[in-house]
Amino acid sequence: MRGHRPVQPSFVSLINVEALIPASHPVRVIKRMCDEILAGMDEVFDEIYAAAGAPSVPPETLLKGKVLQALYSVRSDRQLCARLQTDLLFRWFVDLPLEAAVFDASTYSKNQDRLLRHEVADVFFAQVVALARRHGWVSDDHFSVDGTLIESWGSLKSFRPKDGPGPKDGDGNGWSDFAGTKRRNDTHASTSDPEAKLCFTAHAAMENRHGLCVLFDVRPSVGEDESESRCAVANLAELQNRGFAPRSAGADRGYHDEVFMTGCRELGVEPHPAPRKDRAHLAVIATLAHQASQKCRKRIEEIFGWAKTTGCFRKSRYGGVERTHAQGQYVVAACNLVRMAKLMVAGPPQPAGA
Repeated sequence: MRGHRPVQPSFVSLINVEALIPASHPVRVIKRMCDEILAGMDEVFDEIYAAAGAPSVPPETLLKGKVLQALYSVRSDRQLCARLQTDLLFRWFVDLPLEAAVFDASTYSKNQDRLLRHEVADVFFAQVVALARRHGWVSDDHFSVDGTLIESWGSLKSFRPKDGPGPKDGDGNGWSDFAGTKRRNDTHASTSDPEAKLCFTAHAAMENRHGLCVLFDVRPSVGEDESESRCAVANLAELQNRGFAPRSAGADRGYHDEVFMTGCRELGVEPHPAPRKDRAHLAVIATLAHQASQKCRKRIEEIFGWAKTTGCFRKSRYGGVERTHAQGQYVVAACNLVRMAKLMVAGPPQPAGA
């Protein structure tokens, strides 16, 4: 029979939010992992917050909010606070009681400097990787490296000569006249974000066993001193400092150059880039290990794809490399948590020869 709409629906009732979240929902696993990670960061939080004074919004709540932004493609801190006002799952995830008022979006802005100064985003990402290592999901010897571009707020309209005059009065946001001139990073810069050079570069290192990102770094731009190969070698050296023992590093053909090949071998890492015919003098031996690395290294593109689409990291929402780097740590950490939740629920698949 046809149901009837109640004339006076009840808006006051007792709700068990825990019962509203399906038992098989993967967000439950992600929340448990976040709670375990944040519990291990108590000493960091005690160091950066004063022992006396008015209580602040818990840093655990702020960091969980950053994870939610990436998981549910929330574009900004303000939109996150709006979702917390109406979305019961969001409140449950950040442990915000139903009767509690939602904090203002400016809370993130006021805490930004404190979190950046103590590198909380980097610590959080490192703790996610450490959790994956404790579960045995991270390969200790076979890795892949790659880089991508992240758009900045500095547009072509703001790209002007460093030693030239500024925009004319009344020019507004008009286009600059570059007829007959060349635009280079050493002579031109964006007036809205001088660190970006119109884009940032993100460099990632992925372990080959389950495709988890173990290192993610955002830099100002690509130049002679910040080439992809040079950054990849630096990231492999950083992995060794963090207790990894990389034996091989897969990469695409853009890394088949003298810098990457020589740098890897100096670190005791066997370079496995895709070979280029015009660089036959830099020999790449097509062994079974090289073939396995080339098969696995393509999964690093999935990390960039997830970060730019679901994680809303195609374009930076902040000015400057420091804030953009911190945002990248949260987004890629969330990407790792999604993969780790699948591994925890379904079990690890058969490794692809790595």
